[in-house]
Amino acid sequence: MGGFEDDEPPSKRARASSVESASLPDCFSFSKSANPLGSTMARPLPSQGKEVMVGSKGVIKKEEFVRIITKTLYSLGYEKSGAVLEEESGITLHNPMVNLFREQVIDGKWDNAVVTLNKIGLLDENIVKSAAFLILEQKFFELLRNDNVMGAMKTLRSEITPLGVNRKRVHELSSCMISCSPQQLFLGFSKLGIDSSTSRSKLLEELEKVLPPNVMVPERRLENLVEQALTVQRDACYFHNSIDGLSLYIDHHCGKDQIPSRALQVLRAHRDEVWFIQFSNNGKYLASASNDKSAMIWEVDEDGELLLKHTLNGHEKSVMMVAWSPDDCQLLTCGVEETIRRWDVESGKCLHVYEKPGIGFISCAWFPDGKQILSGLTDQHFCIWDLDGKEVDCWKGQRSTKTPDFVVGKDGKLIISMNGEKTILLFDRETKQERLIEEDHTITSFSLSEDGDCLLVNLVNEVIHLWNIRNGPIRVNRYSGHKRTRFVIRSCFGGSEQAFIASGSEDSQVYIWHRATGDLIETLAGHSGTVNCVSWNPANPHMLASASDDHTIRIWGAKKAGLKRKDVGSSSCSSNGIHANGNTHGNGFIHQCNGNSTK
Repeated sequence: MGGFEDDEPPSKRARASSVESASLPDCFSFSKSANPLGSTMARPLPSQGKEVMVGSKGVIKKEEFVRIITKTLYSLGYEKSGAVLEEESGITLHNPMVNLFREQVIDGKWDNAVVTLNKIGLLDENIVKSAAFLILEQKFFELLRNDNVMGAMKTLRSEITPLGVNRKRVHELSSCMISCSPQQLFLGFSKLGIDSSTSRSKLLEELEKVLPPNVMVPERRLENLVEQALTVQRDACYFHNSIDGLSLYIDHHCGKDQIPSRALQVLRAHRDEVWFIQFSNNGKYLASASNDKSAMIWEVDEDGELLLKHTLNGHEKSVMMVAWSPDDCQLLTCGVEETIRRWDVESGKCLHVYEKPGIGFISCAWFPDGKQILSGLTDQHFCIWDLDGKEVDCWKGQRSTKTPDFVVGKDGKLIISMNGEKTILLFDRETKQERLIEEDHTITSFSLSEDGDCLLVNLVNEVIHLWNIRNGPIRVNRYSGHKRTRFVIRSCFGGSEQAFIASGSEDSQVYIWHRATGDLIETLAGHSGTVNCVSWNPANPHMLASASDDHTIRIWGAKKAGLKRKDVGSSSCSSNGIHANGNTHGNGFIHQCNGNSTK
């Protein structure tokens, strides 16, 4: 199990005591020929007796169904097919008055469009006014674009304002016209968040949102219905972890075989316990950190097999963690209370060494822009560095724990760090706001979800808590079953839409839970020592990696017939195909870093 004494590094030991604005196609026609049997009613014709229904359950109204299909055909540019469907079914998409209204909007005949709007037969006066507001606002903007400032002012005062609709918007338009020169008007509107360049086709989409759907069928209605149906099926799929998109041809269902539970590879290049692993953001690489003072970069080939790309040597102590740059072109490695090294992923060269005289580093992370890094120091300070090693900022933290974890949020403003043995601090660098996550037991590690909304917190009492930090923090779920008595065990989010939680364990197994329900759905046996860390490939929901005290990394995949496990390297090798004497028998290169910055 690779046991440690009390003086071993904090990365390994956690002591229990201290611990679409899509527009309509250009070929879209509103001529009467597209509606050869146009009705004279604004609303669908009343049913003669019982309304005709279609579908096996008899809940779909035929007329609505046909009109939605017709709308979709026109929106996709299939005008002839749409017209044929209208003629053959006898069900028109729009009546002649509505078609005339649409033509007038597209042609920019604003006054005529407002008159026609009032003839459609809408019963709700508020709807009529809201639609008229949109039309006249478009008229206002087009007059301005044509340098007719006086005409625009007249429209605003005598046509838009009397409607009594959206007074805040009217005030914004008026204020901008008064304070801005003609050349600055559109810039002024943009600063107010007003889109003054709205196309007439976009205006029609906005009108469809205001007018009753039986008058104008909303754009993309069929697509929205289909997406809703697929979403319901996906959410109802307990083991949903599919790589391929959902099909319209069959109902969606994932079996348990979609969960990575079969060992496809065993990577044996490290010569001591493997403490930390992490897939790159694009899923093309895996980085590992070991007690053997090295880090390794593994590349995922087209067949999903991992091959050693680089062995990174130079740390004088064990390597406790790694961190990928946002673009995956660089990698940080952090030694135990030692230095941070920045490496080029393609060449494997050491680009810079970050160090502070007399003080060791215990953690590292990138800022989202990839231009700065954050480090945690043994004296409880946090320091921000630029890539060339210049210290940008440094402040004293409040950690009274050996747990070194911290995370930089996706926006670069939120910094999540330990604030005591049982407390996590959520600190907004911009607003200086502080929020706390308070646990009843010692925290050993934590990790942030891909969307930045949730935090996974491992506790000393063999429980993992899931916290929503966007709307709280609020604890939303718990996971248990794994074993932890002496060491730091790390967990991760993963799978399709990060619907699962995985964790290492001191009983040599990997545990997988359903994120939403908290149910334990799989335990993976195979390691012969404590599983310290797990990482789920963000680009392949079927690939999970685990790192262990048995000196190996296991790659787990979905169960597929005919696949055989592959062992890469051996315990006597310092890298894949590279023996201790440095002779190369396969892929992979060893890189040394003497502690000097190299450019």
